[in-house]
Amino acid sequence: RHAPPSPSSSPPPPRSPSAGSAPSPSPSTSRGTPETPPAERRITYAEESPQARSLSSGVRVLEESGPDEEVPLPEVEPWAHSVLAVPLRARGTTLGLVTYLRGPACARFDTDDLSLAEELAARTAVCIDNARRYTREREAALALQRDLLPRNIPPQTAVEVAHRYLPAHLAGVGGDWFDVVPLSGARVGLVVGDVVGHGLRAAATMGRLRTSVRALARLDYTPDELLTRLDDLAEQTSEEQTLARRLSGRPAGPGPDDDPALGVTCLYAVYDPVTGRCSVARAGHPPPAVVAPDGTLTFPELPSGPPLGLGGLPFESAELELPPGSLMALFTDGLVMGKDHDMELGLERLGRVLSDHEKPLEELCDQVIAELLPEGPAADDAALLLVRTHVLDAREVAVWELPLDPAAVARARGLASRQLDSWGLADLSFTTELVVSELVTNAIHYASGPIQLRLIRDRSLLCEVSDAGHTTPHLRRATSEDEGGRGLFIVAHMVQRWGTRYSPAGKTIWTEQNLPPADAPRTY
Repeated sequence: RHAPPSPSSSPPPPRSPSAGSAPSPSPSTSRGTPETPPAERRITYAEESPQARSLSSGVRVLEESGPDEEVPLPEVEPWAHSVLAVPLRARGTTLGLVTYLRGPACARFDTDDLSLAEELAARTAVCIDNARRYTREREAALALQRDLLPRNIPPQTAVEVAHRYLPAHLAGVGGDWFDVVPLSGARVGLVVGDVVGHGLRAAATMGRLRTSVRALARLDYTPDELLTRLDDLAEQTSEEQTLARRLSGRPAGPGPDDDPALGVTCLYAVYDPVTGRCSVARAGHPPPAVVAPDGTLTFPELPSGPPLGLGGLPFESAELELPPGSLMALFTDGLVMGKDHDMELGLERLGRVLSDHEKPLEELCDQVIAELLPEGPAADDAALLLVRTHVLDAREVAVWELPLDPAAVARARGLASRQLDSWGLADLSFTTELVVSELVTNAIHYASGPIQLRLIRDRSLLCEVSDAGHTTPHLRRATSEDEGGRGLFIVAHMVQRWGTRYSPAGKTIWTEQNLPPADAPRTY
């Protein structure tokens, strides 16, 4: 809008470009510099103006002057003889206003003009409201996604990690996620997944699945067992939705309100820095890329389970040997599909970037994104988790085999005490001897087969006792008349964490004690 000229000046007639002519460039445009957009300013309409009346009433307002008169309104061009104000209304909300002007050389607004003006305003209002709602939902989904994804992954002795997440430009925020879960025995769980769909529901489903994976991982399930239990949760949700459709009389089959957790793909891996082995299972997810220390790139052939919630084939784990310094890339299909939707080409590009595996992981992450998604993901979001493996120094691990003999309890206490002295952790000897005595005694009394005692000096002191039994110890509170049952209760209160994990050979009871910061080793 322009300020109205003074009454003494003659208004310029409206001009229309002739056919084939082009507007002359402004001085800034002719010099090749971008034209500065006009600054936003507040417009105030007079109380009796057509615009003010249209906004207050919510309907169109048409005002026309006489043959020799101009419309005496400060917000209207002085040459205008006809003013039509139409509100921009969508879904019961007034979003703005459109003003149509005609000068004396133009015909007055007729009925067809009024209908066309209202139709244009209605369509414009819907477009503006859709854009506003999409922007608000996208911002909310981005905020939810940022809050649900891990921000600062704590440093791990087992692995060095770097990660990236990129929301799609066109479809918006999706449900891709990644995570790094510290586990017992200095191990680490690595997970990457892809939720079907986009928007708030996909982001919320991602957060629910990520929480479920972390809870199941803390229970020390193997990768195939974890995916099986996660699949049971998704399948149970599917059955509940089917029952709800039947009760409500809706047709069978997938509906718009179905849980996006159905059809989710996921890959879960557990890496052990003591043995250098990695156990991996996947549910319809692409396999990881592995680069050996000598630069050899492979995409391991892993058993392919079905996506979560679909049922069918069982999940299976595969063991990978990862020498120290190996690089493993876990990703979603949005990273390698690209604009051309050619996964083979995307995997080839990814392998070409990962050939520089000795570079810092953060720099390598940036190179992967720049090579595979130079303009960002368009139709699907993308997640990338780069992992460089380490192996614990042999001096930080002590292992002893013990017989099923009550006399082995005293020997186990002595071995543990001497090992702590050699590590400079004599202050933890009393607690550790108590833990070792209780766990080894329970193994002798209630288990079978050989007993193994293992101490690991990592960022905390780990004490593990393994046996061939599969019975789970239960923490209980002994009464004043009980002669036993207090040992595990005392152990649980002396250490920071404790738990049980199972293997084909039996079970392992583990405890964890905090170390002073100066005593935590950084060797691998």
